[in-house]
Amino acid sequence: MRSKSKNRGWPRLVVALSLLLAGAASAQQPQPSDDGAPRAARQPQDVSVHGERRIDDYFWLRERDKPEVQAHLRAEAAYTARWFQPLAGLKEQLFREMVGRIQQADEAVPVREGAWWYSTRTLEGAQYPLHVRRAARGAERAYDATAPEQLLLDLNRLAQGRKFLALEDLQVSPDAKLLAYSIDETGARDFQLQLRDIAGGKALAWSAAKVQGFAWSADSRHLFYITANEAKRADKLWRHRLDGRGPDELLYEEKDEQFDLGLDRSADRRYLVLSSRSKDTVEQRVLPATTPLAAWRVVLPRRSGLEYRFEHHAGRFLLLANDRGPNFRLLDLPATRLPLALAALARGRELVAHDEAAMLEDLQVFKRHLVLQVREGGSVKLRVLGAGGRGGPARELPFDEAVYTAQLQTWGQPALNREYDSDTLRLAYQSMTTPASVYDYALGSGALTLRKVQPVLGGFDAKRYESKRLWATAKDGTRVPISLVYAKDLRRQGPQPLLLQGYGSYGMSSDPRFSAANLSLLDRGAILAIAHVRGGGDLGRRWYLDGKLGKKMNSFTDFVACAEALVAEGYTDPGRLIITGGSAGGLLMGAVVNLRPELFKAVVMHVPFVDVINTMLDESLPLTTGEFIEWGNPKVAEQYAWMRAYSPYDNLKPGAYPAILARTGLNDSQVPYWEPAKYVAKLRGLKTDANPLLFDINMDVGHGGASGRFDALKERAQYYAFMLQQWGLADALVAARKP
Repeated sequence: MRSKSKNRGWPRLVVALSLLLAGAASAQQPQPSDDGAPRAARQPQDVSVHGERRIDDYFWLRERDKPEVQAHLRAEAAYTARWFQPLAGLKEQLFREMVGRIQQADEAVPVREGAWWYSTRTLEGAQYPLHVRRAARGAERAYDATAPEQLLLDLNRLAQGRKFLALEDLQVSPDAKLLAYSIDETGARDFQLQLRDIAGGKALAWSAAKVQGFAWSADSRHLFYITANEAKRADKLWRHRLDGRGPDELLYEEKDEQFDLGLDRSADRRYLVLSSRSKDTVEQRVLPATTPLAAWRVVLPRRSGLEYRFEHHAGRFLLLANDRGPNFRLLDLPATRLPLALAALARGRELVAHDEAAMLEDLQVFKRHLVLQVREGGSVKLRVLGAGGRGGPARELPFDEAVYTAQLQTWGQPALNREYDSDTLRLAYQSMTTPASVYDYALGSGALTLRKVQPVLGGFDAKRYESKRLWATAKDGTRVPISLVYAKDLRRQGPQPLLLQGYGSYGMSSDPRFSAANLSLLDRGAILAIAHVRGGGDLGRRWYLDGKLGKKMNSFTDFVACAEALVAEGYTDPGRLIITGGSAGGLLMGAVVNLRPELFKAVVMHVPFVDVINTMLDESLPLTTGEFIEWGNPKVAEQYAWMRAYSPYDNLKPGAYPAILARTGLNDSQVPYWEPAKYVAKLRGLKTDANPLLFDINMDVGHGGASGRFDALKERAQYYAFMLQQWGLADALVAARKP
């Protein structure tokens, strides 16, 4: 779905009429430059604000359906394809390497929910997984690998005839008879909610569009779901009756444009939980799952800056709340009539106090145990509270690596812990040298059992690689962590090719993770590093607050400090340093290149948020109003000044730039395609160097790129080929190191 855009009117009369006429005439076809690169026509548009005259020559590229825009985008795609033609052999080699490391026919560790064990399975040569289940065996409800497999959903079948397919969520009804699932067929985040009879394998007639979350009632007769508006803000809660009696009922509408709705369940399945969430405030409502026709009740009334999360445990309420500090504390409260008064927080029993050095990030509730996910010192750790939070010392799960990530849940994957009455914690673990692993932790005895390490074929040996934690010093004296990995036997004295990535926004952390695809760089002698800059949540909530709004510049100067530290420590030099980031990480890339273009050899920007001011001025676009709390509102003069100082598009100027590859998808609703399109068009007229400037647009996908696993690897192989070419490692004689 194409986002709406406001008509900002005609350029002011100060713009010469000749420019308007020339722009209109040349807009019909892209004009090639001397090197064959497309040159977008200049059509001046006045976007001035707060008395500063700003003329946007490429505003017209927003008009997606105009023939001249389509012609320009296709010309850019063709130019990029021609540039990559000499690297076709390298791209194919990289793709074969990446595919060769995958155990294509594989199955995830099964997870029990009720009388069934659920899993996902992949097939040789298939792009997408199958979602399956097997019946539990006996009174112990044990897993039986010989039990007949029941197919829930085959995404390969759904993807037939489609260029894109993404599954947002999948939930089986409490009676285990029906499947609810939501899919997107364009990449524009337009999810269609559908129902399927599991035993018969047939789809039900009912469906709902633009769905952003759903949950079953305990009786399996009602399905609650959330829909999004035209700006893709999740704003309405509905109730659907499975018996078809009457139309779906609108239960709640969130009218504050800075808030989105989300739907979840308490761990004990007693409550459905509706969250209204902005970037700094949360209000939750709950409904007993057994009374789907009852009224939803507010837990704690909305108060600006107050964030909390509701859970129910042993007849009492648990709250993670930030009322005493940004890193949250854990409270135990009596299950009294709702809503709770804000004063109840002061009277609650504190199970875990606020700690400025450790953020309480997540909570897993079991009948007899409580487990916290804690972010401390730049790592994610798991702690078991003594006596289920009622007393006794907390235990931290032991792991040997200095830099690792241990989590209660893997983002975008099915839930790991679905049984409330369990004495076993299922957890996900990985590091930059250890592939994604699944462990079971016995909450009583403390025994840790490895269930699976994701296979990496081709002779992978984790002992060949080393991961480190370094620290850079930012310009204000703040110490910024860097995670680093390299092949030990390829580490030379002196600088090497190095890829430095970063993100630094929304409080999202760039945790150290394993990537089998990265071996194609590591085994050619490249070093990989992550800059954990402010604006992310890498060192807790304060780390985030110190890199947003008026402090956003800290994200960019932190990244520069990390790059300088890696050069000073001898890991790389500007002639070998490539940087990469996506979405808000693409903003990071654009800003640091403007600050220090000479510090970097090349840049790979994925779906980059680079046209900050124009986007944040347009409240019809998805995300804009909700993100005033993240970036600021440019209609406010002081906040406009914050953004004006770093907005990549607005700060381009004549001069030499690194080699740049900007990647996007035409259907991206989070960072519209026109942001990198305009950025590249403007930079082409300003750069004085001969370095490549490429705009790679996939006309069939959205924010996350290709949806099939092999198609995604083809995309990765292409931008890895770009990196290797820039490092001087694209020679066909340079092959990945063999075991």
